[in-house]
Order: sequence, then C-alpha cells, then structure tokens
Amino acid sequence: MPSLYESRREQMFPKLTAQQIARLERHGRRIRTSAGEVLQEAGEGHRDLYVVLSGSLEIVRPGLQGELPITVEVAGDFTGEMSTLRGLAGFTRVVVREAGEVLAIRESELRTLVQTDSEIMEIFMRAFILRRMGLIAADQAGDVILVGSMHSSATVRLVQFLTRNTYPFVMRDVDLDKDAQAFLQGFNLSAGDLPVVLCRGQVVLKSPSNSEIAACLGMNPQLDPEKIRDVVVIGAGPSGLAAAVYAASEGLDVLVIETVAPGGQAGSSSKIENYLGFPTGISGLALAGRALVQAQKFGAEVAIAISAVRLNCDCRPFLVELSDGHTVKSRTVIIASGAEYRKLAIENLTDYLGVGVYYAATAVEQKLCGDDEVVVVGGGNSAGQAAVFLASNGRRVQLLVRSDGLAVSMSRYLIRRIEETPNITLHVRTEITALEGNGRLERVTWRTGPNGKPQTHGIRHLFLMTGAVPNTGWLQGCVALDDKGFVRTGPDLHVENGAPDGWPLSRPPLHLETTIPGIFAVGDVRCGSAKRVAAAVGEGSVCVQLIHRLLSE
Repeated sequence: MPSLYESRREQMFPKLTAQQIARLERHGRRIRTSAGEVLQEAGEGHRDLYVVLSGSLEIVRPGLQGELPITVEVAGDFTGEMSTLRGLAGFTRVVVREAGEVLAIRESELRTLVQTDSEIMEIFMRAFILRRMGLIAADQAGDVILVGSMHSSATVRLVQFLTRNTYPFVMRDVDLDKDAQAFLQGFNLSAGDLPVVLCRGQVVLKSPSNSEIAACLGMNPQLDPEKIRDVVVIGAGPSGLAAAVYAASEGLDVLVIETVAPGGQAGSSSKIENYLGFPTGISGLALAGRALVQAQKFGAEVAIAISAVRLNCDCRPFLVELSDGHTVKSRTVIIASGAEYRKLAIENLTDYLGVGVYYAATAVEQKLCGDDEVVVVGGGNSAGQAAVFLASNGRRVQLLVRSDGLAVSMSRYLIRRIEETPNITLHVRTEITALEGNGRLERVTWRTGPNGKPQTHGIRHLFLMTGAVPNTGWLQGCVALDDKGFVRTGPDLHVENGAPDGWPLSRPPLHLETTIPGIFAVGDVRCGSAKRVAAAVGEGSVCVQLIHRLLSE
C-alpha cells in the first residue's frame, strides 16, 4: 500500500505559481541561503514558513534511528505544517541542499495570510493538515517514543493523550517488541520505570503526567499572566471550539483551556452520523481536529493538558487559576467544561480503568479489544455509536441499559442499526453488579430486573457511557448551579422581577449568561442543554454574539 506521502503528494507538497508567490512577497523577507545551512531545527517553536525562490531545501525528521527523509523542496515549494501555524515546536529539520534564496514568512504574517487570502489559505491549510497526517502515519522513525505495556492503564492513558492530540509518536510495547528491552537498557531503565516517554530524543520522562508531556513537547503557547483577553473559553468540546472559532474570526482575543484533548466527550466518539453536513458521518476526533484548525487559523490560542481549578469572579477582569500554577485574565469567560460519564457504584471500578474499563470507543480502544467480546453500558447516542463501531469487525457486543428500551434516549437511526446488527445483543432493565480480575478486568457480572439472578461472564472489556456528571467543581462559590451541579443561565435565573437576587445590572441576564455578568455557560455543562453536538455548536456560536453585546455596554 502506498504511503500517504506517495498517494497524496501533489496536495501535500503543492507548487505555488509566480502570481501566488508575488502576493506572498508582501508578507515576507528574502533571505540568501548557503549549502548545508540549517534553517530550522526539530523542536524549535515560532518557526518561519519558507517559500523556495531558488536552490533547494531538504526536509528530514530526526529520530533515534537516524533521519527520515521527507522531501526535497525546490522553487515554488514551501515548508511548514500545523505546528507552524500555531507557533509551537516543530518535528522536522530544514537544511539547505543547494544554495539559493527563500522567502521567510513569520508566524504572525502567516496567520494574516490565511485569514485574508482565501486561495493561498486553502493551499496552505490542506498541505499543513496532510503533512501532519503523514508524520503520524510514518511511525517508523521519530523523536518521541513511548515504551510501555498496553496492559498498563498508565500506558493506555498516554497513547490516548498523544493520539487524540494528533501528535506523532512511536510506540514500543514491551509485551510485543523484542527490541524494547534493549531500548530500556540503553537508557539505563527498568520495567519499574514504565511507561517511559523519550521526548525529543533527549529527555526521558518516567511515568509522566499529560501535562509533563505537553510541557516537554512544547505543545502549548507561553501564557502571559498580565495579558487581558477578550474571551477565555474553559473546555475545547464542540461548544468551546465553536465559541473559539466565531470569537477569533470576529477579531476577539481568545484563549481556550482544555484538560485532555480537543473534542470533549464528542471527541471520543467513533462516528457521528447525525451532524449537519456529514452524510456519511465523521469521527469525533476528525470533527474536533477540523474545528481546532479553524480556531487556530483565526488566531485563537489553545492550551492543552491544563485545567481551570478556580474562577475568581469577584474581580474585573476575571481571573482564572490554572492547574499548572499560572493565572489568566479575561474580560469575559465562557464555561464549556462539559460533563463526564457517570461512574458505576462499584467499589473496585477504578482498579480496571484503562485495563478493561473504558470511557471512549475509538480506534485505540478497539485495538486493545482485538476480537474479544465486549460490554457497552448506556442508552444514549454515545453508547449506541460505540456498540455499532465495536461490532463492525464481527465481535460480540452486549449492550446493557437500565431502562425498558432505547427509544427515549437514543436516535432512531442508531436503534435501527443496533436492531439490524446480529452480533449486538440488547439487555434491558440490566445493570452491572460486580467486576473481577487479577491486574486487569477478566469477568463482568450483571443482573436483569430487580429480582434477577446475577450472571457472571468471562468478558475483559467494559465500555461505560452512562449519564452525565458536569465538570463544575472548580466553579463552587462563583456562579449558580442547579441541584445536579449544572450551571444555571438566562431564563433559568429569572424570577418575578426579571433578574435573580444580587444581579447588579438594570437589564436581565442574557440567554446564556450566568449569575455573574460576563460569565457564560454553553454545551453539556449548562442546565437544560440538549446533549447533542449540533446544539453545543449552536450555543457556542450564539454566545459570541452575546459577548459582543456585553463588551459594547
């Protein structure tokens, strides 16, 4: 099978016309080059984009096994991929092969270009996205190596984190890779140090957190604690990303804070088939990736693997305290921190997280299951999508719901798909009662009906997609929450005089506004929201119009 570099090379490395280069001249500066000169090194941030005017450049990806040649660029070609647009650390080394001249375009000018020149924007964005995909696909070399066991929850967490953030890495599974032990010995490491991440071919991280990896790989922009933003969005699910796209496209200074990866719960969906404009469906990862690119194209900054731990709503501008110890200031705040699946009331549940119990059904988890039988718990669309996805290779799927059926909580198209899939068995009025295993999940027990006899099955994979618990612990004492912890907004705040107690303004709260003027809530975290991707995107975009109104007051 041809590699991505071969099958889509013309789109990945398109040739600019003389007219297009002439338009780019206004945004760059000419630089003479010498053979052997290194224009950019892997790991550097804020990299210029180079357009080759004469001579040639060689693009390589450094790795422990040497350099992986990617391409040689000649007149009319240009460098760069998604990290160039974001100003973050890049993956490739750019070396002058033949002396000549290049046009160097800084990050700020590049962002101006993609916002103002639609033709060049389309060329650059398509090339950037495909080049990142090519880097991910070419996993035989690289300067980020993860060594661990896929029977380890910590290793699975790191694989999920890097995959969902579309970060190229090489996986060395100690259970399968005979060279993995030699790799560990070469760095004076033992099995007790696993999982290990070799970062940039230099720094060894032993059992790192997501935030430690993000910091080592330069995944985030430098945050200025004194800068006052127009909007800080907490959460990069569909509602948060929609807000970032619309706010940034309309000239507002936007920062998005995300705990794990873009997409939220939707980002872990194998396929979303009822979202407008995608008749064949789209994975949550792909949808989130496209939305992230849009937000960055318009200038929004996105910080990954960082959480908001407290919102100080008594001061102006608002102050958001972050998990890494930093703070950010903003005139307005959009709470889009979403919700997480409710955990079952089973004492030893946490013992099996990542080693048999999962809260997402993506290609990563599907690979972990092999051909094994699985259990999916939940009656919503996410559970339905997971069941259909996991059954696609013929494996047996047991779908468990506590209600009398699926009609109340699941879209009809998914119900029909489940009914027509012979290897999916639906169990109604059924709940999990016990989990067993030695180091990983080995047996699942469930009971049907209040008087049913518990049944134990030798099943090693359990997907939990039940209910929703809002991520609002960091908001305590700031904005009003309902009895379930969801944020109350707009009409849910109104009393007889048109505004809640303590409301400081003459006007009532805006539709998505909380009890504090200038703080809004959108998506799954909001009281009364529709738990659908389209609704979340709509709320995120509408919220920006409300912010414009507030900032003009």
